[in-house]
Amino acid sequence: MNIIEGILTRRSIRKYTKQEVASNQVDTLIKAGMYAPSASNQQPRHFIVINESDILNKIAEVHPYAKMLKQAQLAILVCGDINLELSKDYWVVDCSAATQNILLAAHELGLGAVWLGIHPREERKSEIRNIFKLPENIQPMSLISIGYPAEEKEMPERFKPERIHYNAW
Repeated sequence: MNIIEGILTRRSIRKYTKQEVASNQVDTLIKAGMYAPSASNQQPRHFIVINESDILNKIAEVHPYAKMLKQAQLAILVCGDINLELSKDYWVVDCSAATQNILLAAHELGLGAVWLGIHPREERKSEIRNIFKLPENIQPMSLISIGYPAEEKEMPERFKPERIHYNAW
């Protein structure tokens, strides 16, 4: 699949088979996240790979949109390190870019994935912080549920030429 096709055909997948995700695939996903663009190339990101079902189930209980984790093979928690950022609050942008790269890499590998928002919801951040015992400088940004897809979704039409502006509004 080429890059444009991957971008256009990637969908949020919330149903998974029981097939295990190989460790080399997990490495590829993390590498894709690490190669995302970063403000001033500071790369203030950390990744927690979660492949224990009891932890996935615990997250599913505290995150209102994470029920699919009960059948996911793994998840990746993307966190920003405020001690590593040069430009204040750009950790959010950097972690968002990493999250998107991981989603696209999962699609390329034949995996299904969905972005579960954590930041800026303080109640979600607090619950995740407690589960993982995160230090104060580490900010949970997003969680990506991953597994082999047990559903297919069609590509919707999202191109809206009326939202394109050239040189001025």
